[in-house]
Amino acid sequence: MRVLLVDDNRLMLEGLQSLLEAHDIEVVGVAIDGMASVDLACELSPDVILMDVRMPGCDGLEATRRIKARMPQARIVMLTTSADEDDLFEAIRSGACGYLIKSIDTDTLVEALEHAREGIPPFSPGLAAKLLEEFARVSGAQDPAPPPASALRGEGAQASGLSARQVQVLRLLAEGLSYKEAGTRLYLSPRTIKYHMGQIMDRLHMENRAQVLAHAGRMGWTDSPADS
Repeated sequence: MRVLLVDDNRLMLEGLQSLLEAHDIEVVGVAIDGMASVDLACELSPDVILMDVRMPGCDGLEATRRIKARMPQARIVMLTTSADEDDLFEAIRSGACGYLIKSIDTDTLVEALEHAREGIPPFSPGLAAKLLEEFARVSGAQDPAPPPASALRGEGAQASGLSARQVQVLRLLAEGLSYKEAGTRLYLSPRTIKYHMGQIMDRLHMENRAQVLAHAGRMGWTDSPADS
């Protein structure tokens, strides 16, 4: 995997580079500001760009918009200390495919980068749920009709061709759990959870996990607590 690191904290950059290289991830470049990251991204075409949000001058959100304008296929994951909902929502609107808090552990970070490379949006626990809540709020403003009670019980998801197990997987991932955490909850391997998500995407005719979770939130499939 080839990764571009963007952060104005040089100590953070050095630490991240050492950490990733210790896990056989190639750091193809580093940038200490958003403007420099735009040119480097276009020059290096990394598999994943790990981007800080708050930087002086051109911040990570503006840099993300500029990179996506020139490289629509770029996979940009925000790595930040900010759990602010406005930053989260703006990052996704700007084109980021994931949002991670810097307090995560090494294994979770490496797994998140692998997911991003595969087109699976990575989020720190709880952040995917915030996105779903915002999506539901916006959708509710556009269409005030509440989802039927059957949808809130998960029956709507099953009526769409999803199995009971797939509904369980969908609810857990909507809570922000990783494949590994969802697998632990359901006594399944992360590979099996990933397989179920692939089947869910196929059944719903969607391309990635973000689309599935947004659709599930809009339909009210994930409003009730996940089954354990």
